[in-house]
Amino acid sequence: MPNVDLALAGKNLLKSSDTGDSVELQSLWQDQPVVLFFLRRFGCQVCRWMASEVSKLEPDLKASGVALVGVGPEEIGLKEFQEAGFFKGSLYVDQQKKSYKDLGFKRYSALTVVPAALGKKVRDVAAKANAEGIQGNFSGDLLQSGGMLIVAKGGEKVLLHFIQDSPGDHAPLEDISNALGISTKVQAGQRPVCNDEVCTR
Repeated sequence: MPNVDLALAGKNLLKSSDTGDSVELQSLWQDQPVVLFFLRRFGCQVCRWMASEVSKLEPDLKASGVALVGVGPEEIGLKEFQEAGFFKGSLYVDQQKKSYKDLGFKRYSALTVVPAALGKKVRDVAAKANAEGIQGNFSGDLLQSGGMLIVAKGGEKVLLHFIQDSPGDHAPLEDISNALGISTKVQAGQRPVCNDEVCTR
C-alpha cells in the first residue's frame, strides 16, 4: 500500500453537495472512521454500479459508527446521480481535484483512456450494470481515475488505500469490511461474463 500523507491530503477542500459549504477532507475522519469512495465521474456507468455496490454496506457501516462518503472530481452529473439514488452516503465534490492527485489517483491521457475503457474489467462491470438497469453517459472529465481511502477515527492511520489501475477496478466489499474489522452479511454483486457488444460507459 503506497504511503498516504493524511496531513497533506487532509487540508484539501471539498464542497458539500447538501449545503454547498466547503470543508477540509480531514474533517470527515475527525470524529469517526470514514470510507471515502472517489468516483471517476458521476455519469460513469461503472462508477454508478460501484457506488450501488459499496452502498450495500451502509447499514453495517452506520451501525458501527463509520461514515460513508462519496467524492467526485466535478459537479457535472451530480444532480442526476443523486436523484437516481446510486449512493447511500454523503457526497462531496473536489473541484480542484487536489485530493485525487495527493492520493495517487492517476489521470489517463487521450491515448491511454480508450484502451483502458475497452478493457475486460470495464466490460464485465458494465455488463453487471446493464443487468441492473444502471446506465451512464460521457459527460464530464473522462480522464480521471479514482479509488478508495479508509481512514481511522482522528486520522490515526490509513486502513485501506485502493488505487484504480483500470477504470473497472474496485475494492471488494469484503476488503472494506475487513479493513474496518466489522462483520457484514452483504453479498457482492456477481459480474457476469460479457461480450463485445456491452456498453463500456
